Amino acid sequence: MNEKPTFPTQGLESAEFDPTNHSANRTMGEVIAARFSRRGFLQGSLAVSAIAATVGPAALLSAPRAEAQEGGSVFSFPEVTAGVDADHHVAEGYDAQVLIRWGDPVVSGAPEFDPNNQTADAQAGQFGYNNDYVGYIPLDGSDEHGLLVVNHEYTNPHLMFPGLVQVVDGAAVQGDLSEEQVNIEIAAHGGSIIEIEKVDGVWRRVADSQYNRRITGTTETLITGPAAGHDRLKTSVDETGTKALGTLNNCAGGVTPWGTYLMAEENFHGYFSGELPADHAEAENYARLGAPGGWYQWHNFHDRFDVSKEPNEMNRFGYIVEVDPMDPNSVPKKRTAMGRFKHEGAESIVAPNGQVVLYSGDDERFDYVYKFVTAGTYNADDRAANMDLLDEGTLYVARFDEDGSMEWMPLVHGEGPLTAENGFESQADIVIETRRAADLLGATKMDRPEDIQPNATNGKVYVMLTNNSRRTEENVNAANPRAANAFGHIIEIAEADGDFAATSGTWEILLKCGDPSIAEVGATFSTDTTENGWFGMPDNAAVDSDGRLWVSTDGNNPTDTGRTDGLWAVDTEGAARGTSRLFYRVPVGAEMCGPVFTDDGESLFLAIQHPGDGGEDWEGHARPSFYEDPSTRWPDFRDDMPVRPAVVVVTKQGGGKIAV
Repeated sequence: MNEKPTFPTQGLESAEFDPTNHSANRTMGEVIAARFSRRGFLQGSLAVSAIAATVGPAALLSAPRAEAQEGGSVFSFPEVTAGVDADHHVAEGYDAQVLIRWGDPVVSGAPEFDPNNQTADAQAGQFGYNNDYVGYIPLDGSDEHGLLVVNHEYTNPHLMFPGLVQVVDGAAVQGDLSEEQVNIEIAAHGGSIIEIEKVDGVWRRVADSQYNRRITGTTETLITGPAAGHDRLKTSVDETGTKALGTLNNCAGGVTPWGTYLMAEENFHGYFSGELPADHAEAENYARLGAPGGWYQWHNFHDRFDVSKEPNEMNRFGYIVEVDPMDPNSVPKKRTAMGRFKHEGAESIVAPNGQVVLYSGDDERFDYVYKFVTAGTYNADDRAANMDLLDEGTLYVARFDEDGSMEWMPLVHGEGPLTAENGFESQADIVIETRRAADLLGATKMDRPEDIQPNATNGKVYVMLTNNSRRTEENVNAANPRAANAFGHIIEIAEADGDFAATSGTWEILLKCGDPSIAEVGATFSTDTTENGWFGMPDNAAVDSDGRLWVSTDGNNPTDTGRTDGLWAVDTEGAARGTSRLFYRVPVGAEMCGPVFTDDGESLFLAIQHPGDGGEDWEGHARPSFYEDPSTRWPDFRDDMPVRPAVVVVTKQGGGKIAV
């Protein structure tokens, strides 16, 4: 899993970067080990280890879980067979319709996709590349007519452009991109807003909708909140420090209660190249981010991506970006109050007092879990009153303690070590250098935190921890019995008194992932989970309107798990807690993103990202996959079409709720 990727952008997805967190803060593995050692709860056997996944936060108080006494799975569907091949597969009795693909027209007047005649102008009006987060915003409250909002995380030029890759002595070598190809890549980033409707049971795009819009890597955005106008955000192009060009590497995201679309900028470091002098004011800041990453060639044509020429440009990325999809002329806003790091997700929920709480992971090994609590409260009767809620509030970082408790520590200027003596002159410095501020507070170093989903039905919060292949022998313990946490785990948080705005809570492990038939892996799926039902590398998640948890994955492949990524339904309550079953699987090389349900539970939108990428075919044989010779040509399966990322919508044959 740690081999150098064949093509540069493959590194952005695998996140196999050298860890940049060199603080002495405890890792989650150390906390888990201390906790269960202290309780005397685990003695290393797989059978007893499985119990850890079935006890909830109530067990911390020695109280039984009322819902855990009886009852089976809340899911009902015939399970998909796990495996790997060139196509996608959905549970029997369901249809999986390809709704929109890379290059399909989004805005009125955009041309049809022509892979041999791509231009930046065309791409700016067409569906972007590598669709990740998917959100559905109903129009007039409808579950059959609304806006689909989709993030475009990054580009794979070796799969996008003909003639770019040459095979030399059996090895695939990617050549240099032209200026036009670079500009196509920039235009393929950002997001898409698309009006869709369900007609006679089938979803379709509304081609000439006033709402249809592309946001790209050059779209003007406003910088708001504490960092707006700060000297560290000023460049030669924008001397005000309040206007940025574009948004990049938008991974998971969210939709707010007032119907705006949140784009989470994740691995933005990879777009920058060049070098800063060791004594430059931003050198330490960028080093903590592993920047510049140098994964792209954009600096060859655009000075803003060369840190030696524009050292402040990178400080303008790494934020949550808010977009009003109801106004196609609105300017996206980078909400700096929510911190700057490699954001994965921005899922929100309204607390009992009306404050809005948003959760986000910092997707890198040994980094942290965050939440943001607005200062103001949500007004369900006045949308306009909510439009700047994200500019004021408190950003928190999580510390998980060995007794099963946790604390949300505020990242507030002047509190604790967050003072001028430590280089934080104001709240602006804290949000620009969120990671360093969290280091000083002693936050818990996590195993690559990704999507974080609050569940309004049961009051819990689910944290996806994808993996940490850099875990050393010193971290091996009964609850993490592997020298490299290759398969990840899921943590369940219960906020104090069921209040999502609380500053404390309790935590439990819902699942440790991997193949439960291999004892040394230490996976904790229930014994009712079949050989198709287990998974590794949890990434994104969704909670449907019935409060049921769905988990999508990133990193399963023929070598490591013998299966592709997919979408699994996971029981969180009762006797079935820890049971998982496979509902949908992606084609070879793809990652499963999305997922999101309509409120009525009858439509499920999924994002199939980077199909055909990777270093092996669907039989597990090592091979490069590139434009002329991809491991799959999903979803078109035409010799004249490349493999294309796409959004799929799943519905039940004959209608009705999914998985019921």
